[in-house]
Amino acid sequence: MATEMVQPFIFGILAFTVIFVAGGVLFQIADLIIERGISMWVVTRLFLYRLPEVIALVIPMSSLLAALLTFGGLSGRSEIVAFRASGISFQRILRPVILLSLGVVFLSVLWNETVVPLSNRAYYAVMQTEVLKERPSLVRERIFLREESEGHLKRVIYIDRLKPKAGRMEKILVQEFDKGRLSRILSAEKGTWEGGTWTLEEGKIYEVASGGVVSLLMTFESQTIPLELSPLQMEQSNRDPDSMGIVELFHQISVVSAHGGDVRPLWVSLHMRLAFPWATVVLALVGACLGVRHHRGGAGIGLGMSILVAFGYYVVMSFFRALAQGGKLPVFMGAWFPVCLFLVLGGFLVGRANKT
Repeated sequence: MATEMVQPFIFGILAFTVIFVAGGVLFQIADLIIERGISMWVVTRLFLYRLPEVIALVIPMSSLLAALLTFGGLSGRSEIVAFRASGISFQRILRPVILLSLGVVFLSVLWNETVVPLSNRAYYAVMQTEVLKERPSLVRERIFLREESEGHLKRVIYIDRLKPKAGRMEKILVQEFDKGRLSRILSAEKGTWEGGTWTLEEGKIYEVASGGVVSLLMTFESQTIPLELSPLQMEQSNRDPDSMGIVELFHQISVVSAHGGDVRPLWVSLHMRLAFPWATVVLALVGACLGVRHHRGGAGIGLGMSILVAFGYYVVMSFFRALAQGGKLPVFMGAWFPVCLFLVLGGFLVGRANKT
């Protein structure tokens, strides 16, 4: 049975990829050619760089189609009836589907962690440098960093100009807090990253009394500050989550959280990255049950039914993701509820299929 699912699965990958490309990517490409006069070489590269993300998106739909067509064929040839007459339950018939879809989950996670982030980075790089004609900036300006300890604001750092590749920053202002009260201000003209630490140069330290009176405490030629972020980490602090893997997202969350930033969007992206591959299993389960019940019509009907079911799943997923990002739902619920909902639906359909 597992071998019978491979061919419709590959067909689903190709068919759904064509549908998604024709519905969105080709429209964008045509706009680039007509409106901006972008060359075919650049457009072709953008198209190829976009394909891995589209393939990752259609994998659950393809598993749904493969299960639906395979079980539709088995049911049409009365093989399901023969299995049951031999005392084999419908749950046991589903085992190869579950095992195969679990293997696809593993491969899709591997695909999402290796190929997709790299292709997305390449896509954004081409868009920036060859379509929008923007040069990659070697300097980041006006950076704010917050550091908290035990729920209290500990330090706020402002950097006017940062040169990540050179490991240098200019016009630095550090405000230190003691139990929420501003206690010390440090300013420096420049700073360098050496040996894993930031060293500030040509600066002054001011003390802030409890009454708000500011007085000069000392001047210095060189002073180190306990800032754990490297220049590269500062540069990547605003990277798109789509261009990061799960490990990079975890690290980004820890960095942003340590400096008091909003980590909810990152947590949502992380949980969605973990939850989405499991749609392959639950949609395959639903597809197998639908294939047994509606086995007439061939690949065309199966493709149409797969699109409807998958569209329903993606609508639910997008809705709950928006609720989680807006803080209306816990992040975990927003990411995993669609999977659990369709798993319950699949279980219900399995129960019904086992009785018929």
